[in-house]
Amino acid sequence: MTNPSSSSESTENLEPYPEANSPKDSYVKLAMRNMVRKGGQSLRHFFLTTIGLLALLIGLAYLTKP
Repeated sequence: MTNPSSSSESTENLEPYPEANSPKDSYVKLAMRNMVRKGGQSLRHFFLTTIGLLALLIGLAYLTKP
């Protein structure tokens, strides 16, 4: 028979990342950190998306008017 403590030791050594047991940051926290790090790029993408959506909605409203 195997010793239960030896089997638990072998599973602990199989984990490739020892910090996997630590609590992970939430998605929102990671997104905010990324936005602060890449502030200019994030703002540019936000404004391009906003302009694109407005253009799409205005174009659809124009094409579908009676």
